[in-house]
Amino acid sequence: MTRPLVGITAYAEPARWGVWDTRAVLVPEAYVRMVRAAGARPVVLPPDDLGGGADAAALVRRLDGLVLAGGADIEPARYGAVAHPTTRTRPDRDAGELAVLAAALDADRPVLGVCRGMELLAVAYGGTLTQHLPDLLGSERHQPAPGVYGAHPATFAPGSRAAAVFGPAAEINSYHHQAVDKPGTLTVTGWADDEVIEAVEDPDRRFVLGVQWHPEEAGDVRPFAALVAAM
Repeated sequence: MTRPLVGITAYAEPARWGVWDTRAVLVPEAYVRMVRAAGARPVVLPPDDLGGGADAAALVRRLDGLVLAGGADIEPARYGAVAHPTTRTRPDRDAGELAVLAAALDADRPVLGVCRGMELLAVAYGGTLTQHLPDLLGSERHQPAPGVYGAHPATFAPGSRAAAVFGPAAEINSYHHQAVDKPGTLTVTGWADDEVIEAVEDPDRRFVLGVQWHPEEAGDVRPFAALVAAM
């Protein structure tokens, strides 16, 4: 059988390997491993404004599912806010990913958003973000230090897609200084013990799930397997 194709949105960043020090299109390998473990073939999607909705729709027609990967902050103007001093954006990713996401939703392709990807889902559904959690919580527990994941419990709404994937509760690994404030027309189905939103979904679609933490880094294939199972 031919494996389904899952697009993974990627970064364009300075990178070093071997003798090279240049900009590269890249995505953490953990996403690739999880998509493969779920039984699909990963396809890396570089940042691209796609030239409009028609190009995005043509791309999505070749894909069976979409993973919105983590990364930099979303441009606050996209949800009607002024940038916080700590906000660091990648407008090229915003433009391309929102176009691909809109096309995926139009085609009812399964979508999984991870960290930034969940925040992008919220913005696409008319929601807003909290730009710097320490201002709200008084701590940096969701992003303790550069490159260090936070660990804390989360609970999930009974009967939700998130609960079907993760159970009623789970210990999760977070690395984010922003979070969903208002989810727009998405349904909130997961919360940290400090009430930060940890999961959102669209129950009216085949599969649209966002998680604020990083299951791929924990080797948790379950959300990726659920994405593939919905194809």
